[in-house]
Amino acid sequence: MTHAPQLNRLGLFDARVPRYTSYPTAPHFGASVTPALFTRWIEAIPEGSAISLYLHVPFCRRLCWFCACRTQGTSSDDPVIAYARTLRAEIALLAQHLPRGVTLSRLHWGGGTPTLLPAGEMRALADAIFAVVPLGPGAEFSVEIDPNEVDAARLDALAAAGMNRASIGVQDFDPLIQKTIGREQSYELTKEVADMVRARGVRSLNADILYGLPHQTRARISDSVQKLLTLSPDRVALYGYAHVPWMSRRQQMIPSDTMPTPEERLALFETAADLFRWDGYVDVGIDHFARPDDGMAQALRAGRLRRNFQGYTDDTAPVLIGLGASSISRFPQGFAQNASGTSDHTKAIRAGGLSTHRGHVFAGEDVMRARIIEALMCDFHVSRAEILRDFDIAPDRLEDMLRRAADGFDGMVKLDASGLSIPPEARPLTRMVARAFDAYDQTKAQHSAAV
Repeated sequence: MTHAPQLNRLGLFDARVPRYTSYPTAPHFGASVTPALFTRWIEAIPEGSAISLYLHVPFCRRLCWFCACRTQGTSSDDPVIAYARTLRAEIALLAQHLPRGVTLSRLHWGGGTPTLLPAGEMRALADAIFAVVPLGPGAEFSVEIDPNEVDAARLDALAAAGMNRASIGVQDFDPLIQKTIGREQSYELTKEVADMVRARGVRSLNADILYGLPHQTRARISDSVQKLLTLSPDRVALYGYAHVPWMSRRQQMIPSDTMPTPEERLALFETAADLFRWDGYVDVGIDHFARPDDGMAQALRAGRLRRNFQGYTDDTAPVLIGLGASSISRFPQGFAQNASGTSDHTKAIRAGGLSTHRGHVFAGEDVMRARIIEALMCDFHVSRAEILRDFDIAPDRLEDMLRRAADGFDGMVKLDASGLSIPPEARPLTRMVARAFDAYDQTKAQHSAAV
């Protein structure tokens, strides 16, 4: 916190900026991407190449108040089973257009709560996917697991299907905080599920934990992190809780006067980050930590860390196809998003078509600016030589872009012969620095706090 006054002068504690899991960001998607265009992009994938697949299950047994994701609650398995049938139909539609020999580099099931699926539905869904696009060499199959909504049968089904990475949501272990955010989940249960996952031969474990929660203090987050460390996760995402009750109605259940100040949020992040570092974890980007032997840490060292809609990744596949309601796909040509509403998505699939309803076709400087922003978010450095090599931009034009960005941060962002760099003391500003390269109108969307 020694640089807090300077960070404050630069507007860190008041700023709201994108998380830059894409560029342009989703609020700038429009109607230019149709099911027909999405289909052409699929057909343009080179034969025999590797792609990534994301499968979205937008159901939860209960709706946690802190969550702003697009999900719906259900007390019955019936809508989940019906949705799984829709996913299998969507996979069959994908098979009609996917070129021959395509394999999976990454497969991720997220939500919502994908572990709501009954074991039999999990097996049927995995079989349907792999019949169309099998796992390639060294592929990773990861699933988000809610410890409150999983059992031995479902873990058996996932392990048998090839799951080799599990992601467990923790958020915080403090009982008061859990009650306030509507997510009660004991340490004992979480440890039991982690042990069950590893007992089935799943070699890699991720965990998510939040800072900036109501009633959170440095002592409380320290206790939660130390408990999490006893589970020995391979990767940890330390996300900042985005309190946006004007966008997410369920967050109105959380008293706003219990929220930490922006300055306290930064202190909470630094307290947790120090504990991960002291336990041997490597900083990965702005909010992830990994064991030195984990693939993400290896990707960071090799300069191939990337960023997508799931956050940081070591996956370098050029195509990510999203299945399910609201899922977003990424192609070299642009982004495509499925219908957000479950009923709208289901109606389109059952009518025999894809539900693509919006997206963005790359144009102008989009791809170059996306790479600059990704480099900042992943490596805290933009290489002048790389950008000049890979993109058609005049050196003077690039120099002007880099200098304008550096000049906006009171000497905390460095510009030298190699390019633009964000030193450790300025890294809380990273999303703000990235925004300096964003050519789109930022007043059209309401983003989360910069810290």
